[in-house]
Amino acid sequence: MSDTLFGVSLPPRRGFSVPIQVLEEGGVTAWLVEEHSLPVVSVAWAWPGGAARDPEGHEGLHGMAAALLSEGAGDLSNIAFADAARDAGIGLGFSGGRDSFEGSFRTLSPALPEALRLARLAMTAPRLDESALARVRARAVLGARQALETPAGLARREFWHSAYPDHPAGRQPTPESLSAVSREEVRTALDAQMRRGGILLTAAGDIDPDGLRDLIRALFATLPEGAPEPVPPLPSPERFGVRRVEKAAPQSTLYFGQDALLPTDPDWEAFQVALRILAGGGFTSRLTRTIREERGLTYGIGAGLDLLFGRAVVVGQVQTDNATVGEVWRLLREGWAAMAAEGPTEEEVRDAVAFLSGSLPLQFTDTRRTASLLLGLRQAGRDPAWLAGRPARLAALTREDVARAARRLDAAALSLAVAGEPQGL
Repeated sequence: MSDTLFGVSLPPRRGFSVPIQVLEEGGVTAWLVEEHSLPVVSVAWAWPGGAARDPEGHEGLHGMAAALLSEGAGDLSNIAFADAARDAGIGLGFSGGRDSFEGSFRTLSPALPEALRLARLAMTAPRLDESALARVRARAVLGARQALETPAGLARREFWHSAYPDHPAGRQPTPESLSAVSREEVRTALDAQMRRGGILLTAAGDIDPDGLRDLIRALFATLPEGAPEPVPPLPSPERFGVRRVEKAAPQSTLYFGQDALLPTDPDWEAFQVALRILAGGGFTSRLTRTIREERGLTYGIGAGLDLLFGRAVVVGQVQTDNATVGEVWRLLREGWAAMAAEGPTEEEVRDAVAFLSGSLPLQFTDTRRTASLLLGLRQAGRDPAWLAGRPARLAALTREDVARAARRLDAAALSLAVAGEPQGL
């Protein structure tokens, strides 16, 4: 495919692919993108779990547990641990996501043994000092309180709670639930979460397959056998209509969404294109033109696919003055219905496909991003062939393909959580 810029023909685009090697060691299957031009190695790994296994009333447990892993381990206090990582130029961290528990590091190649030592020490001998627990809890409580003080945080919380009232996806940490977490609960959660089985691992950079096998043995061989319990499957979201959360503020935040395709659906790429045209980021989407440019009702509006628990949900957000909430909600639903009924134009499809195809290589510009993105693909159930075939699948899409996928957009299924002092609903 050749392009033009200011009337000048550009050379044909080169094909894009990621050279993924798949290997196995000790029951761990790993993806590797080998690149030796710079002496940098990035590794990311994950188990199923995270917030999905927070007990009711103790939401935030696994997030706090992940944060505590880098707050001192073995004979290293929190300061000594941080100094050791900083002195070697190592970026090491853990996180408790909604449906996963993750670790990662990036390091210069000569410091790889030290990165492995610190990561292994964090996973096998975390100190969990009471002083560290108090610091981590204070940060988490502050974040939870801030989320409860803004229309955006309140609307987001209400949306997920209303969409999944009986599932962990609908529960969010509160100051009270975080305060209820004990040191003993953290240790129990970590023991159950970090096992030798159930690991997804990806690596990128200055390491070869034999080196990665050595890394896997060094990193995980001393963990307890077995795998974490599987996370509960995600049902379709409830259609809850409109939910209001009153909050004194000059503007309201609208958080909206509907069910989406399963990641295995053959219309996945076509649906992404339709959603990009309707509500994608930037200033080119239909809803941006209608609501922002033509009427000046918001600074920005966007929606995309949120993938969690093996399913996808369409979620979006927009802020507007309280007095114009009703008008924005009407315009949003009208745009949603028009896309489903009429589909896109040929030009819209061409531009959206060009953006998605052109932005794909930019997502693999450094080792940390590459390892993280590959891990996300693995968590979504993808394989290397899926990624390799994505440019061709996008290029093959027609207007009719995207119009068919766009019919999955259902204005009647849209649910809205709005926080502020909205008028006109």
